[in-house]
Amino acid sequence: MNRRPRLQITAPAASADEAAAIVAALERFMRDTAPKRHPPPLRRSAWAHAALLEATGNEPGATPVSWVPRF
Repeated sequence: MNRRPRLQITAPAASADEAAAIVAALERFMRDTAPKRHPPPLRRSAWAHAALLEATGNEPGATPVSWVPRF
């Protein structure tokens, strides 16, 4: 879904080139000030996951630990 608004300028005194320049500037502003997308979380291998649980005294498959991401 595209949530960006569709920009359109309605100015009777503006030429086609002026209107295009204004819309381009607004689109660039929106692109430059938009929130940055976060990269997906890093995936650990099953071996690293088991080692992390073992190092903290948790057994793999036991009660889920809140700080361990689900695969």
